[in-house]
Order: sequence, then structure tokens, then C-alpha cells
Amino acid sequence: MGFVSEFKTFAMRGNVMDMAVGIIIGGAFGKIVASFVSDVIMPPIGLLVGGVDFSDLKVVMKEAVMQGSEVVTSAVTINYGSFLSTVIDFIIIAFAIFMMIKAMNKMKKKEEAVPAPAPAPPAPSNEEKLLAEIRDLLKK
Repeated sequence: MGFVSEFKTFAMRGNVMDMAVGIIIGGAFGKIVASFVSDVIMPPIGLLVGGVDFSDLKVVMKEAVMQGSEVVTSAVTINYGSFLSTVIDFIIIAFAIFMMIKAMNKMKKKEEAVPAPAPAPPAPSNEEKLLAEIRDLLKK
């Protein structure tokens, strides 16, 4: 089997394609959540804590060195506001994945909980029928 045909066989397996679709959708979902956090959640939180824009929150370790209006050396900062936004992104994505897996597990348990119908008892054999007739005749 050639390398190209072997790769084609591998790539066209169902679970590989499912994984690729999941990665693409996950990337898009991550962008949606990042936008949701930075554009919808953080502005009201910033307003509540005094009109702070979280993307501007940072600790300056070393100021920028300037010569006139030209920056000679950039400032060294710890951007903890951006870090907080990323942590909130992660928490929202983790919660969404948790809820999705919880729903899938619940549906899986329902499938397992439904018992298979009991098989019908086998029809009596000719000997059993004959013995039943003899029993009924003796009762009379």
C-alpha cells in the first residue's frame, strides 16, 4: 500500500473527520466566547469597579525610555487585565463543555436504562403438549 493511499485511508476514517470538525467548531466557539467576555462581560464589570477597562490593567515594572517623542526602549509590564479576561474565557468554555458532556452522559444513561424487551418464552415441545393433555384428562 502506497504512502498516499495509506494516508487517504487514515484521513477518511470517521473519527478523524469528526475530530477535525470538532477542532474547527471549537476554534470558532473560542472566538465567540472571547468576544463575549471582552465585549459584553468585562465592560459592565469595569463600570462596577470604577470605569476600569480591564485590557488596560497592568503593572509597570520598568517605564519606557523616551528621547523626545521617540521610544528608545519599550515599557516592561505585567498585563494582568488581559490575563483576567483570558481566565474568564477559559471558565466559560470549560463550563459549556462540562454542560455538553453532562447532557451527553445523561442521554447515554437513558439509552442504557431502557431494558431490552424480554424474549417470549419458547413454545412448548410436543412432549410437553402431550403431557399437558394427559394431566388435563386425569383431572377430569
